[in-house]
Amino acid sequence: MTSCATTPSTLPFSPLRCVSPFHPTRFLNSPFPRPSISQRGFSCHVAVSSDISSSVTSEEEAEAAAKIGKKVRVTVPLKVYHVMKIPDLDLCGLEGAIKQYVAIWKGKRITANLPFKVEFLIPVEGQDKPVKVLAHLREDEFEYVD
Repeated sequence: MTSCATTPSTLPFSPLRCVSPFHPTRFLNSPFPRPSISQRGFSCHVAVSSDISSSVTSEEEAEAAAKIGKKVRVTVPLKVYHVMKIPDLDLCGLEGAIKQYVAIWKGKRITANLPFKVEFLIPVEGQDKPVKVLAHLREDEFEYVD
């Protein structure tokens, strides 16, 4: 057990409370001043440029643009739970259309784990219009339908 009992003459702060050695108030009445930011060696740098060449990104963007709008069929067992009208929806075997490729954003590549946004129209009994369901998929989770 740690004890905070010390004599008031040895501490530069109040003896009634225990101050952590990492707390910023330990420097308030200390004979040793708090070092400035430049003395502590703290610096902040922002990455402005991307190290990916624009030609690779533009080629990938062109390939993705060709895939948008194509019909696909889900080939793996895949359940989604974000649709309120259809809980525990299994997408395996359903057909939809690719709406967006999200791995390129504002001309730069981002790390999207599930880069294809696919829209499914699922008929629900008791409703006139089918429910639109959007799901993000990898390319190995679906096949293209001609």
